[in-house]
Amino acid sequence: MNEVIETILNHRSVRGFEERTLTREQIETIIAGAQAASTSSFLQAYSIIGITDADKKRQLADTAGNQTYVAENGHFFVFCADLHRLHVAGVMENRETASSIESKEQFMVALIDASLAAQNAAITAESMGLGICYIGGIRNDLKAVKSILKTPDHVIPLFGMAVGYPAQHNDKKPRLPLNHVYMENEYQQNEEKFREQLEEYNRTISSYYSERTEGKRNDTWTGQTANMLERKTRMYMQQFVWDQKMDLR
Repeated sequence: MNEVIETILNHRSVRGFEERTLTREQIETIIAGAQAASTSSFLQAYSIIGITDADKKRQLADTAGNQTYVAENGHFFVFCADLHRLHVAGVMENRETASSIESKEQFMVALIDASLAAQNAAITAESMGLGICYIGGIRNDLKAVKSILKTPDHVIPLFGMAVGYPAQHNDKKPRLPLNHVYMENEYQQNEEKFREQLEEYNRTISSYYSERTEGKRNDTWTGQTANMLERKTRMYMQQFVWDQKMDLR
């Protein structure tokens, strides 16, 4: 197994960082890694905003549910789905592009491009001995985030990424078994087998939490998932996306 694969397989979220700021060279290397990701039709429909202002970091931390590691890290990146640049390109070339830019397809392209770039950035950072944590909590209040970051129409901040030198290392959380996420030729339709695999995974996750907390937690994956989805969080999102003139069809 080579070092790249080892880095990928050893990923775990880091939620505690040393008080060390990333260097400009480190930041630019992480961005270069992000830009090396595949991009649909060479559109590069994303932007990355680095947050160096301490007050902005604190505001984003508050928005994300008072997650301290949003404010306290080596560097904080915000990955955005960005169709604004494509809009400007259309204006420069005197072409009618609004119908395409505001379509569901281009919205999906922007989401996918940003996600691919972010994962490349994460692997780049981890290969440099740094730790990362994705921050979906900034979507708790995107109207506030939009104001903090001054993003224009056709741009949606999707998630943050805290990067820095790990002050602590969390245990690696077990993922779903391969035979549950990888299927060949067609989707697995055997409901009984599907449930059996999930029950097996529930036992694995329950054991993980029990060992990690000395018996204080024994959550199951299906229980966690059902509880989260029952809360109906961020239900404002569709209207927000429309307000940014994206995904209007």
